Amino acid sequence: MAEVEKRSLKAAVIPVTPLQQNCSLIWDAATGKGAVVDPGGDVDQIQRAIAEVGMTPEKIVLTHGHIDHAGGAAELKQALGVAIEGPHTADKFLLEGLEAQGREYGIMARNVVPDLWLEEPGTLKIGGHDFEILHCPGHSPGSLVFVNHPHKFILMGDVLFQGSIGRTDFPYGDHEALINAIKTKLLKLDDAYAFIPGHGPGSSIGMERQSNPFLV
Repeated sequence: MAEVEKRSLKAAVIPVTPLQQNCSLIWDAATGKGAVVDPGGDVDQIQRAIAEVGMTPEKIVLTHGHIDHAGGAAELKQALGVAIEGPHTADKFLLEGLEAQGREYGIMARNVVPDLWLEEPGTLKIGGHDFEILHCPGHSPGSLVFVNHPHKFILMGDVLFQGSIGRTDFPYGDHEALINAIKTKLLKLDDAYAFIPGHGPGSSIGMERQSNPFLV
């Protein structure tokens, strides 16, 4: 588990499932209140991490409906007694098919319905901090990105990675839509914005603007 501090925001990343998805714990440094973002599975491991950092989860947040991001959401909700927020309603079909997705990837999962669908324009609150909601379809129809402007910090999901972008080779994928969302919404942000992606190491808008082969 890697832990980083963004002034009054703190984040810890727990890779989960055989797909090594970055489940993130995001919380306020002063109050300890926060959220679990994209609990794809390995719920026991996530709960141990919550206890280790001493945060108090107030909600579960989903960036999109793929098994490695949402497969453990129903189980974790039951364990924590908190609400699930996100993704965009366009991913409803994916959340309704999590059990089937799980059988395909060998991951135990339960279908889930969020307590609150999120959309753009809108604001997600985590530990008292506001995150702007950006709808960035392409990897999935309902993929969302969450941007905290005061700390120049982004929860990216599977939209943009260090040196890559989200897969669009699914039947519902849309490469053109994904590139358009990245260029018109994310690259409008300044270079200092750092992000936690859905897989792999973190990066920044500046780094990807300069070197990501999909964006040049």
